[in-house]
Amino acid sequence: MAGQDRQGQSKKLIGHSRGSTHPLVWCVAILCTIISIAVIIVGIVIFIGYLVIHPRVPVISVINAKLDTINYDLAGILETQITIVVRLKNGNEKAHASVSDTKLSLLFDGLPIAILRADPFDVRKNSSIDFNYVVQSNPIPLDPEQQELVYLALKQDHITFDLKGSARTRWRVGILGSVRFWCHLNCMLHFHPSNGTWIPSRCSSKAK
Repeated sequence: MAGQDRQGQSKKLIGHSRGSTHPLVWCVAILCTIISIAVIIVGIVIFIGYLVIHPRVPVISVINAKLDTINYDLAGILETQITIVVRLKNGNEKAHASVSDTKLSLLFDGLPIAILRADPFDVRKNSSIDFNYVVQSNPIPLDPEQQELVYLALKQDHITFDLKGSARTRWRVGILGSVRFWCHLNCMLHFHPSNGTWIPSRCSSKAK
């Protein structure tokens, strides 16, 4: 009899442990389901918005340049003036772009010649803005290797400068919200010192 009583108590305990789920558990499960559905819907909306709007990262590029003057003396001092036309193009047909922190460095064989800056500005959708920089250097003392480099450049009528820098772009793409990218520029500018003409080559930014 005592064994039967213990079995009956055990069955009662087991039956009690298999009772209904606590309401708090149901609330958590429903909340998780709602959040999952919301995330899926937002993902679908963003994907459709991207396909419809197809946002493009603005591009910085050099569209023209001229070596106005270049002076090099026997003491190894280099002086130069260069005109550079920089274009920022916003290829988005449905979004204006805002540009800030524009800073480009002009260098010769690693030596800084000048810094090109621009105040924050906006570019209307599917349009561009050009900046005409006239860059005049201070007298730059060259080491023997750099003096030889300038001598050969003048002799071969081909001199190269580096243009490096970046700009921060931001634009609002409808329901997608604000999109931000850094545009990085790293290219070489080639000139004929004899007449100052620019030798056109690709010089456009990449987004990161």
